[in-house]
Amino acid sequence: MKPAPFNYERPKTLDAVCDFLAKNSNSLILAGGQSLLPMLSMRLSRPSLLIDVAHVKGFEEIKKIGNTINIGPMVRQSVALESSVLKNHLPLLIKALPFVGHPPIRVRGTLGGSLVQADPSGEIPLVAVTLGAVFHIRDGNDNIEILARDFFLGPMLTAMPSSGCLYKISFPVSKYSKIGCGFHEIASRKSDYAFASTAVQIEQNENGKIETISLGIGGALDYPQVINISGYNEKKINLKLLKELISEALLNIDFVGDFHASASYRKRVTIKLASRSFSDALKEIGYI
Repeated sequence: MKPAPFNYERPKTLDAVCDFLAKNSNSLILAGGQSLLPMLSMRLSRPSLLIDVAHVKGFEEIKKIGNTINIGPMVRQSVALESSVLKNHLPLLIKALPFVGHPPIRVRGTLGGSLVQADPSGEIPLVAVTLGAVFHIRDGNDNIEILARDFFLGPMLTAMPSSGCLYKISFPVSKYSKIGCGFHEIASRKSDYAFASTAVQIEQNENGKIETISLGIGGALDYPQVINISGYNEKKINLKLLKELISEALLNIDFVGDFHASASYRKRVTIKLASRSFSDALKEIGYI
């Protein structure tokens, strides 16, 4: 099929993007197009105006400023995967990116496009939630900051204003000397949508004490969520204890069931994947 007719603009500034969004309520932003273009072709999406942000100044930058990594929404997934800045400071993102589609998709796909699409099984949204990223959004003349864990509201549903444009994603840099990460997912085929995925980051201080544990779950829920793991400072950490803590933390979580996989299967496999992710993270910091 062919897309329904639409107008096309390629602005070079964020102000121009916001101006187009404000003037046309039936406009959409094109940021890579790996998900949007198929929807246009099937006429599941029918915007009257497509705003291509590929040439907006600063949208392809990756910068470390103080204790923050700032990433532009047009940074290609393949570029992020090779970034020395991200390898040094956001190893969890580097572990997750190879699970995103296939290499040709990652060449065109962008970090911002994946985040705004808000697919429940998306790897990049899961990492953003797990690491406490902040989304910077321009809505008209207003600059808005939304925590990643508050941005995702449901499947393909976000807190993005109707005339808003994501212009920067900020990730905090760990202040601790050691970081251990793990990322695992399960799908029917490699690079298919994940039935369940888990992301873990553990931070350890210079004295060998584990300071923080972050566990994020995606695919198995309506949107990626951070799961509170408590009690790990009270005993010596080991995989048996962590599995018990994970199972306890997931008791009241509503898992999704559909024709792909049941809710009980997703819960069971999430515990397994989380245990593997924790094992990888603990090995990286030399704890096991």
